[in-house]
Amino acid sequence: MPPLVPFLAVNAAVSAVAFIALWLISLRLKDVSFIDVWWGVGMALIAWTALLQAGPTPHGLLLVGLCTVWALRLGGYLFWRWRKNGPDRRYVTMMAHAESERKWSFAVASLLLVFALQYVLQFVIALPVQLGHGSPAPLGPLAFVGTAIAAVGIVFETVGDSQLAAFKAKPENNGKVMDQGLWRYTRHPNYFGDACVWWGLYLIAAGTGLGAWTLPAPVLMTFLLTKWSGVPTVEGRMRRKRPDYEAYVQRTSGFVPWFPKKV
Repeated sequence: MPPLVPFLAVNAAVSAVAFIALWLISLRLKDVSFIDVWWGVGMALIAWTALLQAGPTPHGLLLVGLCTVWALRLGGYLFWRWRKNGPDRRYVTMMAHAESERKWSFAVASLLLVFALQYVLQFVIALPVQLGHGSPAPLGPLAFVGTAIAAVGIVFETVGDSQLAAFKAKPENNGKVMDQGLWRYTRHPNYFGDACVWWGLYLIAAGTGLGAWTLPAPVLMTFLLTKWSGVPTVEGRMRRKRPDYEAYVQRTSGFVPWFPKKV
């Protein structure tokens, strides 16, 4: 493992270059929605940068492999959704508010509210796939448990996103609440799967010693999904647009999958 500070500095610099390039692209498009595509792909970039610096180890290779699979699946899905649906209403509202209320230009608002913020969050959450490269020791019980949890997470969010896309593609479901498949057991199978992935990656990293100190990463990811940009955003919009969503809330688990309640 290289000296820690230069090691992290290189990772941060590579990520910063990517974010600056994407910010410049957003100025040309006048749209920042595609940044969601980079959320996972950028973490994979950081993981690969860490691997190239630290050299291959059992834990490092496992972390990079799982992170890459997760990132490509999520990034591909979000790219498809962005190209299909156009600018995300959340970002459109955010930019409009910043320009009208704060009198910020699009360039300043997009840099401060979107790209700089996500740069910091992404780097912190990616700590397990950075600091989990340090030990040449063979994989242990934590790594096997973490791999299982991460794999379940990838499958869970993949199936959840696929079921939702298929549901929305049918005209007869317009205006209805998706309560089938995995969505019958949790209102957010995609977010639950995401959380599982990062708790799994943390457990793999924790087996290396230094990686055990990256606990803030999965905690932050879970907080973002359940309390900030994930669940609250979706549920606020659904309550406004779907009259029968409240009944769905009453019978369906909010995050962790469980059997529906009888209401």
